[in-house]
Amino acid sequence: MTTAKTWLITGASSGLGLALTRYVLTAGHRVVATTRKEALPVEDALLTVVRLDPSDREQCRGVVAEAGRSTGRLDVLVNNAGYGLVGAVEEVSEVEARAIVDVDLFGPMWMTQAALPIMRRQGEGHIVQISSTGGVGAMPFLGLYNAAKWGLEGFSEALAAEVRPMGIRVTLAEIGAMDTQWATSSMRFSTPNNDYDQIREQVLGTATVPWPSEPGASGGGTAPDEIARGIVNHVSAECGPLRLVLGEGAADQIATVFDLRRQDYATQPGFEHTDTDLAR
Repeated sequence: MTTAKTWLITGASSGLGLALTRYVLTAGHRVVATTRKEALPVEDALLTVVRLDPSDREQCRGVVAEAGRSTGRLDVLVNNAGYGLVGAVEEVSEVEARAIVDVDLFGPMWMTQAALPIMRRQGEGHIVQISSTGGVGAMPFLGLYNAAKWGLEGFSEALAAEVRPMGIRVTLAEIGAMDTQWATSSMRFSTPNNDYDQIREQVLGTATVPWPSEPGASGGGTAPDEIARGIVNHVSAECGPLRLVLGEGAADQIATVFDLRRQDYATQPGFEHTDTDLAR
């Protein structure tokens, strides 16, 4: 991208959001970065930092409108804000379930709805939804996180077809293991039911809730700077896939999910196809 563009990046105080903000600024673009609580450890004349609770629809609309007014346009929206919740489906409270869906699913929806009129008037724009391999498959004890990401994937796939004729691109960034604090200090945990301790230990490697972590420890995986570079390169290209797979082990995880899903379908009447046929 040789022309300076305006990016709006949510959840920019740490991890991928912060890495992406820095990368985009280095490339010479304007960034409106949102954070829920903290200021950003970044100073740049092209950076505007605003507070945002992504679960608040009116705040989302206000932030997008102000970004459009202050910079004159909105070229790229990155819906990155979100968090993980560990808990068996039975363990998750109503408050916890509603909270994660509000942030991880409805937050991106409200931001997207607010951005579309601006992009439509421009005749161009790009919406990047930060999903994960958890938006493709599901894992025990991450069911509500999976539900929110599956919802994000569903409405974004429909959205892509709706706005493509208007010159607007949509990308689902399906990210694998990433070297941030998402799985450690940023993770939230439901109150455990001891009846799940045995399978919790089998699946997660520990029955302790919250699981032990050192201060400042990360979850391992691909550096967020590398993921940020992959996103910027994808946005820079004239075209690309709806689903952008990034991060350590992501492609293998997704392939395993679809292999298991094909096998499950193939056991049922009406799916008397070979695995090769089902893969097409």
